[in-house]
Amino acid sequence: MNLEAQEVAVRVTGRSLLTGVNLTALPATLVGLLGPNGSGKSTLLRVLAGLRRPDQGRVLLDGADRAAVPRRALARRVAIVTQHVPSDVDMTVLDVLLLARIPHRSRLAPVSVVDTAMAGEALVRAGLPGFGGRRWNGLSGGERQRVDIARALLQQPDLLLLDEPTNHLDIRHRLDLFHRLRSCGATVVAALHDLELAAAFCDRVIVLQHGSVVADGPPARALTPDLIRRVYEVDADVTARPDGRADVRIRT
Repeated sequence: MNLEAQEVAVRVTGRSLLTGVNLTALPATLVGLLGPNGSGKSTLLRVLAGLRRPDQGRVLLDGADRAAVPRRALARRVAIVTQHVPSDVDMTVLDVLLLARIPHRSRLAPVSVVDTAMAGEALVRAGLPGFGGRRWNGLSGGERQRVDIARALLQQPDLLLLDEPTNHLDIRHRLDLFHRLRSCGATVVAALHDLELAAAFCDRVIVLQHGSVVADGPPARALTPDLIRRVYEVDADVTARPDGRADVRIRT
């Protein structure tokens, strides 16, 4: 799916959260939304997902205004993983995963054997085989996050939106997640804090500061030492890769 945001602005009680933001994510690419806390990443992601209406501008999905796309069609094509995953849901992990298949079934159709098998395979890919019978509210934060990402991928979306998906994950599962995102076939836009992983895996990064875009492009071009110092107030070494990605090392 081709995703485009045009001149998006969001204001709250006279304060600008986003100002004239433009964004393009080409089909089957991984785009990182970067920036310090309060830069507007989560707000922009909510606008892209349709969870928040912009005060100005619009979002296009394959050239069509997102606001005009029927809700059921959106549910089949767009999946989102939010930053705060509810912990008090009294459901099994399998039931949580099967929520992802609802948009792909006709109304009132029961869960199929194929849906259940797909959910089991999603748990294996998430490194959680045999977790289907576990209670959601009994999982650790990292386990819930891995199941929630598995749910979003099980939806088989054309567009996957992720808000800080590595928050509760250890380094092994962070690397595994990025490899899965790069190979899932969907257009992926992820709000990220981890500069090193974003530079190493993203096809494109968009850096926000105070609600405005201050850099946009392949990591090797967008993430310069000067830009990182100006936005994050830290020093970093950046080594460009031939594929447009980069190796970033934050100086301590």
